[in-house]
Amino acid sequence: MAKSNNRILVPQAQAAMNQFKMEAAQEVGVTLKDGYNGDLTSRQAGSIGGQMVKKMIYDYEQRKSGGQLS
Repeated sequence: MAKSNNRILVPQAQAAMNQFKMEAAQEVGVTLKDGYNGDLTSRQAGSIGGQMVKKMIYDYEQRKSGGQLS
């Protein structure tokens, strides 16, 4: 198994990132379990990552425009 280079730079953010990932997975209809999720298809994993990026872009745009976050 290849070593992942995806490291959280702020260790205290680990729990928040896991929650964010779980929320994104739920929004796209993918069930994640705690721990290893290597049984996901590439499509499922990509849809979770894509949803996370959409949410981050939305958050950035809201902050940039001075709008309130929902």
